[in-house]
Amino acid sequence: MDGKNTARRLARPEVLAVAVPVAVMLGIGLWRLDRGGMWGDEAATFLVGRRTVPQIWRMLHSVDAVHGLYYLVLHVVLAVRPDEVALRLPSVCGAAVSAGLVGALGMRLAGPRVGLWSGLLYAVTPLIGHYAQEGRSYAIVSAGVIGATLLLVTGLGRSGRAGRVWAGYGGVLAVTCVLHELAVLVVCAHAVTLLLARAPGRVWTGWGRAVGVVTVVLAPLVWLSHGQAGQVGWLVAPDWEKAEALVRAVAAGPTGMVFRMCVLLAVAGAVRVRRVARVAVPLLVLPPTLLMTASQVQPLYHERYVLYAFAGAPLLVAAGGEWLAGALAGMGPGRGVPNLPHARGHLGEETASAERNDRDGLRRLLGRHVSFAGGVRGPRAVPADDGQSRISSPAGVLLADHRDPQPDHPHPHPRPVLRRPLSRRPLLTLAGVLAVGLVAVHDLPLYRHDRSPAHRPENLAAVTGLAARDIRPGDPVLFVPAFWRIAESAYPGGFGKARDIALKESGARSGTLSGEEVGVRELSARLAGVDRVWVVGDGRVLGARRPPPRSPVERAKLAALEGQFMPRWQYRSGRVTLRLYLRRTRATRLAPMNGLAAPTGLLPSPPPRPRPARS
Repeated sequence: MDGKNTARRLARPEVLAVAVPVAVMLGIGLWRLDRGGMWGDEAATFLVGRRTVPQIWRMLHSVDAVHGLYYLVLHVVLAVRPDEVALRLPSVCGAAVSAGLVGALGMRLAGPRVGLWSGLLYAVTPLIGHYAQEGRSYAIVSAGVIGATLLLVTGLGRSGRAGRVWAGYGGVLAVTCVLHELAVLVVCAHAVTLLLARAPGRVWTGWGRAVGVVTVVLAPLVWLSHGQAGQVGWLVAPDWEKAEALVRAVAAGPTGMVFRMCVLLAVAGAVRVRRVARVAVPLLVLPPTLLMTASQVQPLYHERYVLYAFAGAPLLVAAGGEWLAGALAGMGPGRGVPNLPHARGHLGEETASAERNDRDGLRRLLGRHVSFAGGVRGPRAVPADDGQSRISSPAGVLLADHRDPQPDHPHPHPRPVLRRPLSRRPLLTLAGVLAVGLVAVHDLPLYRHDRSPAHRPENLAAVTGLAARDIRPGDPVLFVPAFWRIAESAYPGGFGKARDIALKESGARSGTLSGEEVGVRELSARLAGVDRVWVVGDGRVLGARRPPPRSPVERAKLAALEGQFMPRWQYRSGRVTLRLYLRRTRATRLAPMNGLAAPTGLLPSPPPRPRPARS
């Protein structure tokens, strides 16, 4: 009996609306998780996460303070298993939790079916899957923001004291903002939700106190990271092209008919299902809009910094799908026009009049009299005097009313008998799940391409694999700029035979990310004694068209390479170039290396990649 009861509990719609999206997101996130190499930001996470806690703390005072908490989390994870799978596993878990929370939020707003559909749509969105396999904090930040939004909705629905809810909200949001400070933009979205919900003073008080705690916790991090703003100096002001790319990225399918249907259903959800729109639209629109606007003055925008806002799109699409299904079901013979769950309380009361007008319009259109019973517990059938069941509006999954529930639209005419409420039609739920499955099939080429190392900005494993094969013992190597020393730190086997000609002190000892380098005079003296040097650098910096580096040492590196050496061979992987330079007097006497034309020859295929460094 216990087994049967457990099976029944697990099969409840409320459980499935959360568990199924979690399982799907886990499957998508774990698929080809070890894609064959780290790119620059992941390598930075890997090498910092493997340092000691005092070393990490010291480094945060000079660089990457905004990622400090995430580095400490990864320090614990990588202590168990220091490899690429472990590096990305927290992001997979964060994305899975996010999918489940989107399902829970959709269920609170509009019932289990909307929760299930929205959670699945979130899980199959290609860009969500991309960051689920990224060794950075963005998927985890999304989970925190969505969890805080769910707590916001819960706090709105409490008729009595909600101190614990607001304490939880403040705690979750504070930790999330420390993981990445730009998550604080969601506070503006939550404020708009409260305004649209006409929240009473006690709700504003509880929310305001929680936001005050977040502000106090976040202020030192903002002050420290402000001095490190040069780290995002590569960002540019977003234009309309980036805005269009963002709109396509938030959809479960960024192209074709899938994209157009997502847009249409999202608009329907925003217009017709207002209690969902009051939460989802501010979440989806405000953080990206605010960041894009601010970036016109000081560029800070990147889609990953507002990844958490993407949760609003599947909520709107699922709500639009539910509304459309209800409208179509109402057109059948002998059917009423069931509506989406009516949420009483602060988000529901002010929409009741508008929804009654919608229902009256549908009644006039169909020539029928349809009434809807109120309620606060969710979808259920209301027994009638004749023993049949009539539809009850699945109510208040979001919020409960302070007053005794009253019928939201008493009508003098008899209520029609509905033998099967829309909310209890499993075939409709299954049809929506099947539609999401078709979207996933449509996106399958995107998933496959995303799991290729070529889809990331660079593949440091390929670069260091070539270095391990071709660098001679004692060959000097130069990193331009010094940031790319992370390739050597993440894959030390690739440069084990090389001599880092510019390094003065390692990053771990100097409290920096990439180490401390010698001065201009010392560097010039060291380069004067070599006839060949390997360079690992940013192709844009090594190219002819580049802005002059700010660092005197970086300018000295480029001046020496251009004035004293000639490039003879190179391999490019995205932003990173591995290039061999020979001194000019020697290079003129040698034929191109490996039979490749200098300086732009490319190897046809890299050798097997080295494994990341292990303790």
